Amino acid sequence: MVLSRLGFGYWGNVLPAGLNSVTAGIGWFAVNSVSGTFALNTLLHWPKVLCLIIIVALQIVIAYFGHNLVQAFERYAFPVLAVIFVIATIWILAKSHPGAAHHAIPGAFLLATGAVFGYAAGWNPYAADYSRYFPPNASKKAVGWWSALGLFLSCVVLEIAGAGSATAASAGASLGNPTGAFTGHLPTALADLTLLAIALGAVAANVLNIYSGAMSFVAMGIRLPLSLRRAIVALVFGLIGFIVAWTGLHDAGQKYTNFLLIIAYWIAPWLAVVFCDQFLRRREDLLQTEKLLFNKHYSNWAGPVAMLVGVVVSVWLFSNQTEYIGVVPSHFPSVGDITFEVGFVLTAIVYLTWHAIAGTYRSTARELA
Repeated sequence: MVLSRLGFGYWGNVLPAGLNSVTAGIGWFAVNSVSGTFALNTLLHWPKVLCLIIIVALQIVIAYFGHNLVQAFERYAFPVLAVIFVIATIWILAKSHPGAAHHAIPGAFLLATGAVFGYAAGWNPYAADYSRYFPPNASKKAVGWWSALGLFLSCVVLEIAGAGSATAASAGASLGNPTGAFTGHLPTALADLTLLAIALGAVAANVLNIYSGAMSFVAMGIRLPLSLRRAIVALVFGLIGFIVAWTGLHDAGQKYTNFLLIIAYWIAPWLAVVFCDQFLRRREDLLQTEKLLFNKHYSNWAGPVAMLVGVVVSVWLFSNQTEYIGVVPSHFPSVGDITFEVGFVLTAIVYLTWHAIAGTYRSTARELA
């Protein structure tokens, strides 16, 4: 989020940083808390509210103590989660029915693609929150490719496992308790371990979300002492996230889909600005350009304007979810939801046109000087 100051300007960056702070600290926190709650509820048969309180409390405590505890927790959680999920995935795929009858609906495929894109792209702003801890001589290619490969493999493998699980589960089983449906056809011991892994995985993901929410909060330009900043993000976001998660325990599947689509709605235009800005700066001296990141007088209003245009117009025309149906899907439902594709393209066009007319990047050297 600090890097996006180049495309948005120091204060214009409040728009994406603010959105990401809310998305990470509240949105993702609530979503993962719900999945952990369902897993713990299915495993222990305790009341869902009690399970939610346990999950949220663990997340807040780990995130509050900061980066070192987060790293230690993730380091030990990773091998446990990897082994359990690999075994569960193999078992599920062996029980699945890839040739199950289906009806190909282009609009539904596009809507699902939007949700999948929202999930994967939603993690884009977070990677840099941790890459800043690498030594200066760390391989930039290694950092980029390993981050990309880790996200790609985990998404693809677990999404295939989820699709396979749906073909093996009984009709309608996933509507009431998604995690129960996912593990319902596993042997008891493996099902219990998988449920425990889902709960543990929710905590592992959310401590990153709260921390990244804090980093985005700082990237907005708000200066607060470290301990106070951590307390605000961990406790306030945790409390709000708990309330949102509580309301999300009902009809969790549909609300999760809506959330993933909403992420894609703003992440795609943000990425368009970042990509276009990096393209236009490709011949600049990086060391000189970095000076703009902390220059409070540096502005680039093309970024927030283009992003707002991309988000507002694409959502108004093409959004297709339970909370709002855009102009086009309301008349042509088979279109599905192509909001993020339209938002990305429209934002890029506005941003590039603005700077083509203004000739901004031709004067960057003079501005830096």
